[in-house]
Amino acid sequence: MGFPISRKQSMFALRIVCGTFVAVMFFFPIYFMVVSSFKPEDELRQIPMTWFPNDFAGLSQYVQAGVVAPLGVYLYNSFLLSIINVIFTVFFSAAAGFGFAKYRFFGKNTLFVFVISTMMIPFQILVVPLFIQVREFGWVDTYAGLIVPGIMNALGVFMMRQFCLKIPDEILEAGRIDGASELRIFFSLVLPLLKPGLASLAIIIFLLSWGNYLWPLVVTQDSDLAVLAIGMTTYLLPYQGQALWGPAMAAATIATLPIALMFLFFQRYFVRGLTAAAVKG
Repeated sequence: MGFPISRKQSMFALRIVCGTFVAVMFFFPIYFMVVSSFKPEDELRQIPMTWFPNDFAGLSQYVQAGVVAPLGVYLYNSFLLSIINVIFTVFFSAAAGFGFAKYRFFGKNTLFVFVISTMMIPFQILVVPLFIQVREFGWVDTYAGLIVPGIMNALGVFMMRQFCLKIPDEILEAGRIDGASELRIFFSLVLPLLKPGLASLAIIIFLLSWGNYLWPLVVTQDSDLAVLAIGMTTYLLPYQGQALWGPAMAAATIATLPIALMFLFFQRYFVRGLTAAAVKG
């Protein structure tokens, strides 16, 4: 005689099955990429594919990835772009969000709606006028042209405003009573309270900057300014006309490591930040 299964247990089992299926679907491309980076080139072209390396190639594909293309240059440019974007975007977004949340000034709501409305405009529409502006500044094929257009983000302003709305006004008034300036209040009282939001926004901006492809493709022609997203095409479109899948998989694995490590160490801030920004009106 079997034990009856309650509705609650059935729903729990269904969630486990669905969650496992979704996790496997997301994890499989990563598994395939990492395993393929340890296969020799001939085995990578083998049909049907092998789930494990029959002939373990060690780190040869990783060495080859640095020989075929300047992988170090791509990593440096991607790190530079991502870190500068994170620093400036997080700071300016926190300052703007604090202003929209805690100060009263003429046209505040209209200006905030205007800032948020820019999120609805696809970046592809802005590429041409943005490129014309960058060209007029003489920033084509420069780090300034690559980095400066991405140092402000409407999503960041929205997120930081939502977090700042949760800060009690009494804390700010106490700082003013003690004689603190508005800048001192922002740096000493507000920023420490925004740590979960700042960490969450930093992860989002880093992900967007690290995988940015369209703008670097438009604004840079010099290979010394190429980022990882652009440099990956070197392995797929080599001069000999044959894609080098082994080095490509090795380079992709290296490119994935910073993102994976960042999310692994800061995932709790990431989840808390998105949740708080979503539920606070």
